[in-house]
Amino acid sequence: MATQLKNLSDFSHTTVPNAAPYRYGIVVAEWNAKITGALYEGAYQSLIKHGAQESQIYTYSVPGSFELISGADILLKSNNIDTVICLGCVIQGETRHFDFICQAVATGLSNVALKHEKPVIFGVLTTDNEQQAFDRAGGKHGNKGDEAAITAIKMVDLANQLKPII
Repeated sequence: MATQLKNLSDFSHTTVPNAAPYRYGIVVAEWNAKITGALYEGAYQSLIKHGAQESQIYTYSVPGSFELISGADILLKSNNIDTVICLGCVIQGETRHFDFICQAVATGLSNVALKHEKPVIFGVLTTDNEQQAFDRAGGKHGNKGDEAAITAIKMVDLANQLKPII
């Protein structure tokens, strides 16, 4: 496995733009709260580290990962938000529910991004077990919340750079 020995939250090889000019929405699933809380902390701290102010970050909770779709849509409709970071965790169980939820969330968030023409970031862990989730929420593989925040900063900056030519 490619991630077995790698910290996925190492950004030393890339330049991260200044986060200060933009407003960020973070939508966090309450299901698997210990994990999503760690993802949130990683995302929030990364935004602050790269120049965002607390007043530029709007955080809302939704019941589960499926609700991230409507949470992101509502947030983009109701506020002057430049990008939304969606954080959740779906852990494989005994039924196919995992497959349906993961596919629906990925498709739904893509559709929200296209509808609003703004970056909607998929920070949803889709793991086989709880340990894999903890490993990716501040454990040995870094924090997917950090990655989601960096992705949001880069994508909103790209959108801003391209505005004059679109």
